Amino acid sequence: MPKRKDKLTSDIGWSTADRIVVHGLDLPNEILGHMNLGDLAFLLIKDRKPSPEESRMFNALVITLVEHGITPSAMVARLTYLGAPESLQAAVAAGLCGLGTVFVGSMEGATKMLYDALPQDRLGQGIDLEALAQETVDQFRADKKIIPGLGHPVHTPIDPRTPRLFELAEENGFSGEYIKLMNHIEGIVARDRPLPINATGALGAICAEMGFPWQITRGFGVMARAIGLVGHLLEERSNPMAFELWQRTEEEIVRTSGPDVV
Repeated sequence: MPKRKDKLTSDIGWSTADRIVVHGLDLPNEILGHMNLGDLAFLLIKDRKPSPEESRMFNALVITLVEHGITPSAMVARLTYLGAPESLQAAVAAGLCGLGTVFVGSMEGATKMLYDALPQDRLGQGIDLEALAQETVDQFRADKKIIPGLGHPVHTPIDPRTPRLFELAEENGFSGEYIKLMNHIEGIVARDRPLPINATGALGAICAEMGFPWQITRGFGVMARAIGLVGHLLEERSNPMAFELWQRTEEEIVRTSGPDVV
């Protein structure tokens, strides 16, 4: 059991009757009008303001994950809103619950895979990255596990987000050994089956380049997709589809498996 603290403390933020402070910065006078949403998120995670290059890269990272059409998470959010229109937050939460190893959260797996293969304290030691990639692929295959960050059901033969993300990483000084390792992993897998690096694979590599703990990277997807789900719920109010999704599913199930089917 953790040792009991004498006092509960937090370095994230505090407030008094006339002050609100976030990581040592005065919210009204040093943050509002001076920082965008991505920069504030970076401040909360890193406990410091981002550099201009970090700001561009981190904002691109989270923007990539905001919206991707009528995904399962968007459908769940809309259907939940249909049943509980008085609780927008519950509908958003329902959609976020589906961010895991298949959708959005796979960037966590990609970051962890890269850190496991190449710990940060081994960077810059001239390690043969292609051989390391082969070891990584062999291990995943031996364990019968899916390699995170490769392949996409829609975007083939290339995920259009990936080259742009890697271009931004190059422009802002975040194109190093982890991105090279991810590219080698893709190349080795492609000898048997072409599976392009998808957006979460690219983002996982960039998160490693930026030094984020792999345990927090899924949170970037959560914060980003929450914005997208709010947009879906706004559209659901003016251009609803949840009721028809429900009704058509019911109709097709009855039509294909009901008692009159021969």
